[in-house]
Amino acid sequence: MNFELTEAQEEIVRQVRTLCTNFPDEYWREHDRRAEFPHDFFAAVAAAGYLGVAIPERYGGSGLGITEAALVMREVAASGGAMAAASSVHLSIFGVSPLVFHGSEEQKLRYLPKVVTGEMHVAFAVTEPDAGNDITHIKTAARREGDNYVINGRKVFTTKAREAKRMLLLTRTTPFEQVKKKTDGMSLFFAELEPSAVEIRELEKLGRAAVDTNLLFIDNLKVSASDLIGGEGRGFHCLLDGLNPERILVAAEAIGIGRAAVARAVQYAKERVVFGRPIGQNQAIAHPLADSYSKLEAAELMMLKAAWLFDNRKPCGPEANTAKLRAADAAFEACDRAVQTLGGYGYVREYDVERYFRECRLLKIAPVSQEMVLNSIAEHVLGLPRSY
Repeated sequence: MNFELTEAQEEIVRQVRTLCTNFPDEYWREHDRRAEFPHDFFAAVAAAGYLGVAIPERYGGSGLGITEAALVMREVAASGGAMAAASSVHLSIFGVSPLVFHGSEEQKLRYLPKVVTGEMHVAFAVTEPDAGNDITHIKTAARREGDNYVINGRKVFTTKAREAKRMLLLTRTTPFEQVKKKTDGMSLFFAELEPSAVEIRELEKLGRAAVDTNLLFIDNLKVSASDLIGGEGRGFHCLLDGLNPERILVAAEAIGIGRAAVARAVQYAKERVVFGRPIGQNQAIAHPLADSYSKLEAAELMMLKAAWLFDNRKPCGPEANTAKLRAADAAFEACDRAVQTLGGYGYVREYDVERYFRECRLLKIAPVSQEMVLNSIAEHVLGLPRSY
């Protein structure tokens, strides 16, 4: 059992860290204030080749794994960009996994090179207003008409729909009432976000204002049958190869944000002198930060284990869920403690920890809530009766 990163992985970490120094806290603070997408950051990541880190070389990528992608996202979040930086790029990295694993050769050759270069932004349209985590009850319906499907429905919490040219769109091609197994009858499309058929309404939210989150109204969207991924009725199965990488990368991002918060708090605790001594000398300050450090380290071990399992094509659902659960909790606690360490200054925008705090709160909700992760572990790992 070797816990060391390879030389190539260490180089990825160094290069991403160097790239991110060109986008300091001030950059992200201003984009958050203006609610402006970080186009130049996205372009820089694309130019460096990191959008394609986990995409096969045949399609323009680096042909590496989710482990390397997680290292990229950890450093992106740890740079101070937090979820604004991470969310601007991670859909291009993990979101196309269903296409990589289940798409036709023609689909992969047509689309993946454009994702790698950054020419094509990608959105993930799965969640619906009335379905939430229970995606088997989605109502967005796709009806076959000749060589096309006509799709109608609504999607919510769709990130980057304003930038994206295409979306991974989960639909029902067979009504729920007509399937034997509730996960049957769903189909996944790599659909164009056609403005004439898709109305986009942005949702104002607590944090990550620089990256839009949207409600989609889909009205007679015509999608070519050639953009169906993995075959009709196999959408849920194809989607699973995107969900586990998403949880792994989100865990990596949470760890990055938590480390950024601890680093900022430690720096302040060393420099801030009260009653003739640095406040970091007080155990009431030092112990919570040390505790957060230890929890982030433990979460990273689970994250790396889940990534290794996925890259070796082994089952990793429990590990990916556990990594997301523990990392999100550790990050939130670290950010809360950073705000507390800075006191009044922690509440001031120019000190940035309040932005980390607002943005990391998302990770206890998305892409799946902590409660649903615990439900999954209780049922599928511990063998307890299903609770819902």
